[in-house]
Amino acid sequence: MTSTTPGASTDGVPPPSRAELRKVRAATILAQSTEWYDFFLYTTAAALVFPRVFFSTSFSPLAATLSSFATIAVGFVARPIGGAIFGHFGDLRGRKPALAVTLVLMALATFAIGVLPGYAAIGLMAPLVLTALRVVQGLALGGLWGGAVLLATEYAPKGQRGRFGAWAQIGLPIGLILSSGAFFAAAGLTDKASFLAYGWRVPFLAGGVVVIGALILQLRLEDTPAFRAVAKQPKRSPVLRVLREHPRRILIAVGVYLVVGGSFYVCTTGALAYGTGTLGLSRNTMLAVISLGALSMCVSIPGFSILSDRIGRSRVYVLGVVLTLLWAWPMFALFDTRQPLLAGIAVVVGMFISGIMYGPTAALFSELFPVDMRYSGASLGYQLSNVVGGGFAPLIMTSLLAATGSSYSVSVYVVVMGLITLGCLGLLRSMRRAESGVVDPDEVAPDEAEVTTA
Repeated sequence: MTSTTPGASTDGVPPPSRAELRKVRAATILAQSTEWYDFFLYTTAAALVFPRVFFSTSFSPLAATLSSFATIAVGFVARPIGGAIFGHFGDLRGRKPALAVTLVLMALATFAIGVLPGYAAIGLMAPLVLTALRVVQGLALGGLWGGAVLLATEYAPKGQRGRFGAWAQIGLPIGLILSSGAFFAAAGLTDKASFLAYGWRVPFLAGGVVVIGALILQLRLEDTPAFRAVAKQPKRSPVLRVLREHPRRILIAVGVYLVVGGSFYVCTTGALAYGTGTLGLSRNTMLAVISLGALSMCVSIPGFSILSDRIGRSRVYVLGVVLTLLWAWPMFALFDTRQPLLAGIAVVVGMFISGIMYGPTAALFSELFPVDMRYSGASLGYQLSNVVGGGFAPLIMTSLLAATGSSYSVSVYVVVMGLITLGCLGLLRSMRRAESGVVDPDEVAPDEAEVTTA
């Protein structure tokens, strides 16, 4: 018996109305934007504030920065655990309740970071509690991404999964813009000493509150038509099933996304620390540059997601990977001029290219797994890749710069990730060709070219 992964039959479930689709779009964008806002507040603060606030003054600037970036990595390690926990819950009980719990967790953790005393007040407890709260943020985001993506793609009309998935994906650059803007405003309204003392805390306190709006809107929706269609079917543990039945797809998903997450965090957190710490560019300049880069993603994400509905996800992905490989060296050559305009071009182009790949990821990962284990499979593939490619990227970048003294070592790092991704895209196309019987799966509309499962 076979079933097509993009959507089990929705027999008995009426198609959503236009009004309902508008609510889905608003709820998805708001949920993702607020969660990413909270998540990126941490990465921005980890580059600009936390080394001075939460770590001993006996640390050298490099040691404090590496320690701060290590807490980012810990949060990323927690993300696949959150994906497994909430993927299991979301496949068994529904996308809607899983999303609600992740929103509450993120709000509580972000607010708590905003009131956490620094090293001068509580000593070693400061970095320990900070790390624990980052773990909670990682668990929350690990569960939210899959739920928000499925909320969008499982409501999508036939042939529009890429377009609808973009609603979820565009929340990342919006959240990044909001978090950078919040830090920019907080820094501009206070002097340096006041900003380190309390100014940086205001965006965290606000972030813990704004999630409530996203939660209220999300609770007004019904669960997705795809989930409602299979809700009454008997289910075994979705996480264990997807690990046992589809390990190859999870590994392919990890490899496919590797350079997307890695290059994105090189362009954001890594570039922020490199620009302000090594090159001497101002904090506000770098925050403005990253905000402009996020705006460029707001253009590339929907545009190339829609294109993926027409020509196939793999072709769009390959385009993005090739451009990433080509841009890896010019990006740092421009950055190393120490000219704000050229550094801005380096980051904006790099982030635009990341959006080419990031946009179709929602539809691509949704199409890899059957409905009854889709939340678990998509979340594990995406979050495990982020551990390797995203979470450690700023740490690896800073270590490479310290060890070699050359930014070209980071270019090599990005190129290696890109080549791995190209290899995994080749494996994905081979798998689809074997399972669909189509010579070139991307010649078929994506809704019709998805893999089947026994």
